[in-house]
Amino acid sequence: MDEDTRYEAVRSRDARFDGEFFFAVETTGIYCRPSCPAVTPRRRNVRFFATAAAAQGSGFRACRRCRPDAVPGSAAWNVRADVVGRAMRLIGDGVVDREGVGGLAARLGYSARQVQRQLTTELGAGPVALARAQRAHTARVLLQTTELPVTEIAFASGFASVRQFNDTVRAVYASTPSDLRAAAPRGGPRTRATPAAGIPLRLAHRGPYQAGPVFDLLDREAVPGIEEVGGAPGDRTYRRTLRLPHGSGIVAVHERTGTQRGRTVAHAGGWLDARLHLTDPRDLTTAVQRLRRLFDLDADPYAVDERLGADPRLAPLVAARPGLRSPGTADPAELAVRVLVGRAAAEALVRDCGKALDAPCGTLTHLFPEPAALAEAERDGDGPLGALAAALADGTVRLDAGADRDDAQQALLALPGMDARTVAVIRTRALGDPDVAPPGVDVPDTWRPWRSYALHHLRAAGERDEREKR
Repeated sequence: MDEDTRYEAVRSRDARFDGEFFFAVETTGIYCRPSCPAVTPRRRNVRFFATAAAAQGSGFRACRRCRPDAVPGSAAWNVRADVVGRAMRLIGDGVVDREGVGGLAARLGYSARQVQRQLTTELGAGPVALARAQRAHTARVLLQTTELPVTEIAFASGFASVRQFNDTVRAVYASTPSDLRAAAPRGGPRTRATPAAGIPLRLAHRGPYQAGPVFDLLDREAVPGIEEVGGAPGDRTYRRTLRLPHGSGIVAVHERTGTQRGRTVAHAGGWLDARLHLTDPRDLTTAVQRLRRLFDLDADPYAVDERLGADPRLAPLVAARPGLRSPGTADPAELAVRVLVGRAAAEALVRDCGKALDAPCGTLTHLFPEPAALAEAERDGDGPLGALAAALADGTVRLDAGADRDDAQQALLALPGMDARTVAVIRTRALGDPDVAPPGVDVPDTWRPWRSYALHHLRAAGERDEREKR
């Protein structure tokens, strides 16, 4: 988009572009999302930025009315397989906070200087600034939804010191941490949050969201001990355990649908309600990003539906299910194992090798076993599971947020027991590739770059065998 087109999106308050770019007003020193309801500024006073971090780096503070830091992430980072896309996925997963810029660069296979240069050239901000913007958002969420002491929030958000935390909050929000906490609406999430109740969150998405098919899939695949889906269709809650860098977590995500003339339709609102219980608050950012990948919340349904809706075969399916998503996973290594062995065998692995939670929550009692534990359990065998677990444990196969999809596919295909169809499912779900065509399936190039979504439409309409995902 050129700047004139972006300004037209701002004038029309077009929510389709929230998170795709940001605009700032030089006369006020504030930056906003395109759909901000405030009076449209004059064109000569507006500047555009690819990221919130770039706007912050230019001295603008976040609008208190539209909260631009809370928008869905750009869909480009999930689609793109280049260094910038992979870097953004890793930064979202908290790698810079945990491992620094050097760790980010090592995962990408580039020098720190190269990564800095590429991100700054394209996005107007380097990895440190991008991570800083993410930490500020996490801090605001914790300040306004929990009663944690401010000092604990500073370190839980990823800041190295309380002074750095205070300075960043003032720069980004033009408020002190105490002022941000006091600004939380009375009767809102903060007053309901207690250590036992967890952290309430709204997981934002853009455009229509077909929650029903996503929850149907999660219900069919749920592995007892680590997952459960309860409630009636249209009002279900998905709960699961999470293995996180600093500890563990339990999350509950509520199905949110709309109704029209007595029938359930895609939810067009802006979020899914969730609640997180974490053993270590430092894992909040990572947990949220992994849930976003699981529920495909950063997708651009407008772009997907426009392309697929132009195809005569898919047009009626897209019209019937606008905003259909391509779910990912909260744990790529777990997903790969489950696809390989199947649901029943995965349940047995949880019982035999999974780590028991210190405090079970209902039917949620375990974490899925780590690759190293599975490799140890299969050490005396030479079967496919042992080979996959060993490759995941020693890094021969990388499925993290910044993994190169083509490299991962070749490494998987080199393992015993891995066929092309199984690898295609792993590439779609674990690596979040929106454009996967399983072998032997007629998927025309006109559906690119959204062939994964096209297949979900065919499955939802009953035109494809569900067994192809196993």
